[in-house]
Amino acid sequence: QVQLVESGGGFVQAGGSLSLSCAISGRALSISTMGWYRQAPGKQRELVASLPTGGSTNYVDSVKGRFYISRDNAKNTVWLQMNSLKPEDTGVYYCYARILTYSSAGYSDYWGQGTQVTVSS
Repeated sequence: QVQLVESGGGFVQAGGSLSLSCAISGRALSISTMGWYRQAPGKQRELVASLPTGGSTNYVDSVKGRFYISRDNAKNTVWLQMNSLKPEDTGVYYCYARILTYSSAGYSDYWGQGTQVTVSS
């Protein structure tokens, strides 16, 4: 019932910007954290940015100063603003949330479907 629905992504030239959004579909009792992961070709999935509920933002070193994560708690939505994009940022970006639902006894991990971000030279 609970799903993470992503939007955004696409093709941009180096130095350009893109924004991603992710909304929780269904009823969430509580959200521990929301964030974004990415997976480049031939590499492991890595955490790009996260924003725990009531906490501070976290970024992988390679995107600090360029990417910004924000959340709208009332709408259970998370955004990722990506500026000064580099070819190395190319990959599939996945929304992530750790959620407690009314029907579960504890928190569970949820993932978006993934969206392609391609940055050309």
